[in-house]
Amino acid sequence: MFRRVSRERVHTVSGGEVAGILVAVFWAILVSFLAVALARLAQTLRATTKLVADVTDQAVPLLADASTAVRSAQTQIERVDAIASDVQEVTSNASALSTTVASTFGGPLVKVAAFGYGVRRALGGRKEDAPERARSNVIVGRTVPGARRGKRTRGKKD
Repeated sequence: MFRRVSRERVHTVSGGEVAGILVAVFWAILVSFLAVALARLAQTLRATTKLVADVTDQAVPLLADASTAVRSAQTQIERVDAIASDVQEVTSNASALSTTVASTFGGPLVKVAAFGYGVRRALGGRKEDAPERARSNVIVGRTVPGARRGKRTRGKKD
């Protein structure tokens, strides 16, 4: 195919030699691309290693602070739990005290009030000079005038 002309002799390049040269050039280009790719990969790995080291340096103090915060929160929760149990105990004591007071003073107070009402009613019935009060009946939240003696009020308007 190709002829090489030299002064001494003419050398012809065969197809196998051309293929060998092409393969050698292809491998040289491939190795160059792989070398560039490996250089970039090494640079990326260095940057990643530095980033991981920086994150580790910053994460360790943050984890220590978080651990301290969790311990503090646990202490506060224990305090709130103690306060809640104390409040429950006070509530139970107050309930028992109110029941005791109601049972101790409730019955006698009702009896005194009933006695006072009976005395007033008895004394009120003896006074004949006092003017008669108009009686009213209460039915489901409204006042209805009571029956008047001697007058018929039904059907009449005032």
